[in-house]
Amino acid sequence: MPAPPGIDHRDWKPSHNPWIVAMTVTLATFMEVLDSSIANVSLPHIAGSLGATYEEAIWILTSYLVSAAIVLPVSGWLSTVIGRKRFYMSCVALFTICSFFCGIAPTLPFLIVARVLQGAGGGGLQPSEQAILADTFPAEKRGMAFAMYAMAVVVAPAIGPTLGGWITDNFNWHWIFFINIPVGLLSLFLTHRFVEDPPWLKEERRAGIKIDYIGLALIVIGVACFQIVLDKGQELDWFGSSLITVMFCIGIPALAAFFLWEWYHEQPIVDVRLLKNRNFGTAVFFSFTLGMVLFGSTVLIPEFLQTGLGYTAERAGLALSGGGLVLMLMMPVAGRLTASKIDPRLLISIGFLGTAVTLHLMTIIYLQIDFRTVVILRMLQVIFLPLIFIPITTLNYVGVPREKNNQVSGLSNFARNIGGSIGTSLLSTFLTRQNQTHLRMFAAHTSQANGNFQQFLHGLESLFLAQGYDAVTAAKKALALAYQVIQQQASALSFVNSFWIMSVVVACLTPLPFIMRRPRPGEQQPRAAH
Repeated sequence: MPAPPGIDHRDWKPSHNPWIVAMTVTLATFMEVLDSSIANVSLPHIAGSLGATYEEAIWILTSYLVSAAIVLPVSGWLSTVIGRKRFYMSCVALFTICSFFCGIAPTLPFLIVARVLQGAGGGGLQPSEQAILADTFPAEKRGMAFAMYAMAVVVAPAIGPTLGGWITDNFNWHWIFFINIPVGLLSLFLTHRFVEDPPWLKEERRAGIKIDYIGLALIVIGVACFQIVLDKGQELDWFGSSLITVMFCIGIPALAAFFLWEWYHEQPIVDVRLLKNRNFGTAVFFSFTLGMVLFGSTVLIPEFLQTGLGYTAERAGLALSGGGLVLMLMMPVAGRLTASKIDPRLLISIGFLGTAVTLHLMTIIYLQIDFRTVVILRMLQVIFLPLIFIPITTLNYVGVPREKNNQVSGLSNFARNIGGSIGTSLLSTFLTRQNQTHLRMFAAHTSQANGNFQQFLHGLESLFLAQGYDAVTAAKKALALAYQVIQQQASALSFVNSFWIMSVVVACLTPLPFIMRRPRPGEQQPRAAH
């Protein structure tokens, strides 16, 4: 439908201050991302309260991730069909209402159903928020706007475990869901008051959109099956499990068929043809990689601190909180640099190189490492991430028509989340395999013929004899303690190797940003086609 004469959509500006809009959508982002990490530390308490095993309680996390993963890629299409503001408010409302039902859940099945619906609401938030920011701010100011949004995305997971542990220890697990309710209500009020749809979205909706039922079915089946494979694969021994094998054989062909179907469809649910744009296709790949690094490192460090050093979940969360403070300081800096005349490709390249170096620094971890050193290493490890996140998010929209902003944000967020799921699964598998390898290696040196091991064992026996144990008990306890030490050393080496692998992968990405075309100074998006 053509625009009225004399009206240029490139001249459209929001009715309210753009920074009020940015703060409004960032509020819901923080709520959703925080909730996705805050429940992790409370799982044992939830399982005990509801009479379930820990393995059964894991579905509280898995159900949310699967549901959110399904909604993510189709969020752009849904925003166009029902209106972005209406879709966004529906997601906030659904997330808030289901948070209440999660908090009052009397049984595990009730909680899992509530989490599925909550994930459907949460999955649509981030893509909508990015598209709102892209439309609200001109190209030259998007760097700072995305910096505010990015602070919520990366800071919330850092403080989530600490806050979740504190709430669970001082109140009960129900309150990790109830705290979303006032935030959600405030977000709904502010969104209704300050957020609006741009004119080209309204015109596209009035023009009419056909529902692609085949594409919708393929993506729901494909993403759900693939997410289950990633979430449960390591736990169920991958293809040794019939469930994982069946999910894989259904999910991968369904995703391949979805990609081909959408490529040739006139009105696709997910416009995969956007990947032909060199800048956008490369940026999506980098978003995928960033998801692997960001989620992977966030999982590795607390796991090492809890399993290797015996930290509580709350103390492990505190060790990550220093990184959150660094990110809060660096995000505005990265936003200003992105808005300056510096080549954004150079910023991304520096970000990859710096992140590779700081990930390599994490290989100095050992079982006697002190809390202060861990905090410093985490702060160094995240310092370059904003130089990757902000320029990539900004470059996503360069050269893409404005009416495609919903699709752009949906695809890029989907890539980052899938990258995080794949990265977490691969790291979990790598850790387990490495741990087994190191245990076998150490076992080869714990025989009677190894003098050093025998000397170590005799030293432990003498220690227990001095504590008053008899010779037989002292020998047994010395052997048990030696086995425990070997397990801890094998685990520590596995974490070291994991950080080394991540650093090498990220270092290989350093020259790749220059594949992208450098945006011209002040370059805007092409005007919407009408």
